[in-house]
Amino acid sequence: MHTPLTTQPPVSRRSFLGQSLLTAAAAVTSPMVCSLRAVEQVAGTTMKPIDQSSLTLLKELAAATIESARVRPDQSRGGTGPNKTGITLITPGGNYPALWTRDFAMSLDCGLISAAEILPQLRLIARCQNGEKERRLPSGGIIPSFAIVDHVNLAGGAVFYPGTYSSGEDQGAPPWGPLPPIDDHFYFVHIAYALWRDSGDAKFLHESIGDRSLLDRLERAFHSPASDPKTGAAVTTKERRAVGFGFQDSVYLLGAMSFTTLLRYRAARQLAGLCKACGKAQVTAEYTQTAQKIAAHLVPVFGDPAKRDGWLLAATEVCKQPDVWATLFALHLGVLSTEAAERARKTVTAAVRAPGNSIEYQGAVRHVPSDGYFRPNQCWESGGGGVNTYQSGAYWHTPTGWLIEALQATDPALALQVCDRYINHLREGDFRKSGGRGAPWECFGLDMAGAQNPVYMTSVTLPLAVLQGMLAKS
Repeated sequence: MHTPLTTQPPVSRRSFLGQSLLTAAAAVTSPMVCSLRAVEQVAGTTMKPIDQSSLTLLKELAAATIESARVRPDQSRGGTGPNKTGITLITPGGNYPALWTRDFAMSLDCGLISAAEILPQLRLIARCQNGEKERRLPSGGIIPSFAIVDHVNLAGGAVFYPGTYSSGEDQGAPPWGPLPPIDDHFYFVHIAYALWRDSGDAKFLHESIGDRSLLDRLERAFHSPASDPKTGAAVTTKERRAVGFGFQDSVYLLGAMSFTTLLRYRAARQLAGLCKACGKAQVTAEYTQTAQKIAAHLVPVFGDPAKRDGWLLAATEVCKQPDVWATLFALHLGVLSTEAAERARKTVTAAVRAPGNSIEYQGAVRHVPSDGYFRPNQCWESGGGGVNTYQSGAYWHTPTGWLIEALQATDPALALQVCDRYINHLREGDFRKSGGRGAPWECFGLDMAGAQNPVYMTSVTLPLAVLQGMLAKS
């Protein structure tokens, strides 16, 4: 998702597109034979999505990856630094010289990052939040009031845009659009919610960061990005375009955006909980109503009106293509109606079962099904780069847990096969056995062509969180 700093000048995610991946229409790894587990299923025994030894491996690898991601005070990383923030930063992995709001938030549900570590990162992000006045940069960038940073560099500088570590006036604008990414605003809320959930104490929400309480900053962050007042969807326009979700930042989406809208839905529910903990009953009701409005309009806005399949579309104006990640995330959140959820799960299962497997390889997941490309030689309608590369057809382990969870409800044996492929990939490529360069990777192609960014945190922390949640419910 991010470009680590090298001896070369910082480059955007598009730098990954230099090496083409092999076409994904070819065969995937053969499903593993799980005869004993299949017998258990026939016998009526609940089939677990992962066995204990595999879960132990995943948890240990996630812990090692998080440790590799830590940059302690006065420590340098990748030729950059030292870290002058005064805290130990948790970066996206072993090769990054910055704290990313998004990646940090996405790793908090795995249980391996304590409340004592969450609070200082939350405070740092809050201190970097833009003020009440919109900022216009010479680069063409526009930083809205109360915008949240994309990342914080080792000097403690606020970087609102992808593709750079500069916190100065030169950051922003092309090719991402004039506004900062939207998702960070909602991930900011998730960080605070995770801290409250894990600590059981809401006192930190009353803490003053500058001239405002932390709760006030959370609320203002939530309302900073544009949304549709009728549907509650997160939207972007040509004139004030913003990346919706950081894992799609090379893609040019316009209109309402499904994944970002799902993040807004979750953040509304979380803010309702935080406000309730602070005794703000009226505001609690307002956020609850916002979440309900988003849920009610999700399928009408992003679903296929002909009900040919259960995919949610990535956007409503430009890039109206099936969004695998958004569909899986919606199922994980439980936001879809019973009918829509059943249709989505059947669609996901059929995609994995299909000849060539249109969405999964070695347990990793692509953004768009191979049969949902805009053209055979073009994944997205606009942006995204070369076909079958990076965000245009490479495979990512960040959403793997959501895929296994979706399959578990329709075909537990298939869910286990996908999980086994994931664990075997990690076991064989474990960075601890290869001198610090290996799995978990950010993304890769068939036969590991174009594998990018080793020791990548969300590739293990997010699947671990989902799998642990599944086991807790089984």
